[in-house]
Amino acid sequence: MKKAVFIYSPDQLTYKFSDTHPFNHKRLHLTIDLLKNIGALNDEDIVPARVATDEEIALAHDPQYIEIVKKAGHGELTAQQGEPFGIGTEDTPMFRNMHEASALLVGGTLQAVDSVLQGKSQHALNLGGGLHHGFRGRASGFCIYNDSSVAIKYIQEKYGLRVLYVDTDAHHGDGVQWSFYDDPNVCTLSIHETGRYLFPGTGNITERGNGEGYGTSFNFPIDAFTEDESFLEIYEQSMREVFEFFKPDVVLTQNGADAHYFDPLTHLYGTMNIYREIPKLAHKLAHEYCGGRWIAVGGGGYDIWRVVPRAWSHIWTEMTDQPTPTGPLPQKWLDKWQQESPVPLIPTWDDPTPLYDAIPRKAEIEEKNARMLEKALHIIRTEKNRS
Repeated sequence: MKKAVFIYSPDQLTYKFSDTHPFNHKRLHLTIDLLKNIGALNDEDIVPARVATDEEIALAHDPQYIEIVKKAGHGELTAQQGEPFGIGTEDTPMFRNMHEASALLVGGTLQAVDSVLQGKSQHALNLGGGLHHGFRGRASGFCIYNDSSVAIKYIQEKYGLRVLYVDTDAHHGDGVQWSFYDDPNVCTLSIHETGRYLFPGTGNITERGNGEGYGTSFNFPIDAFTEDESFLEIYEQSMREVFEFFKPDVVLTQNGADAHYFDPLTHLYGTMNIYREIPKLAHKLAHEYCGGRWIAVGGGGYDIWRVVPRAWSHIWTEMTDQPTPTGPLPQKWLDKWQQESPVPLIPTWDDPTPLYDAIPRKAEIEEKNARMLEKALHIIRTEKNRS
């Protein structure tokens, strides 16, 4: 059994709305090139993504919606016809072959699932996935098909396992949460910037599930300008409590890299420190509770030059038990990509210090987050005692 596989096909880069859209999968190419430059990723580690079938996508999406996406990608849909389905909007504009590109991202996550659950590898990474805002019959927030929702349904139908979904994207993982809101065999945990300031506006601690699924949805909304220490305290405590409460058979983590200070779409003040620590704890707990069964996907991350390649590289090096990268980035990589980057690249694995001016409200923000954490942990412990 391999330690981990890296799911990727160059065609995953065809998921592209426009040259100016903030969602840019060139970040996949940048990350792979960085990992290869440090000798952490070899061609034999890479498994090509497959295309998900319509039947597989329909595990989490209406067949009518799938047909709408196909029409949009073949120039057979007007913006007016697409609007009720979230297609042709400013966030999710139409592009050529959008169904085919989206099905490849979903298929990559299913490929990761099968690799782990068929015993071919302990872990699997599909950075092209993590499109957590897609709904059953509507695109949302740059996400056409929700690969994580499809993958969780696929795991349930094919393998009959209990799934913990962990989302550390700065935006609430609403599409996945609502897909399993009444399902007691899927637990969702999301740490995100509060919806008071940020899309999609959901993810309050009071969103706890419904019906038989009540008590399996956990949200940790953090204040704008939250820094590393507060973020990591919430992450560590919530992860340990939720793993112990739910005792999953397999964990699927969504690894958005948009909680970083440089990210243009969010208001959090994270640094590369959090992206070193997030996969470490996920890896540890996957072995403690799930026999090592850990599937990871990408997600948000809109500073594709300075943040995403460094952040996502840490997931792969952690999965494969390689040393945490430190020191300078490879000069070859910096020289190659600086010509194209609109901003000066960060030349080291660590961020420069200080990265930003001191925050006047630091104590207030940390206290607010601590109160939220205590309330959320109380909810988990109450559910644990109830069960």
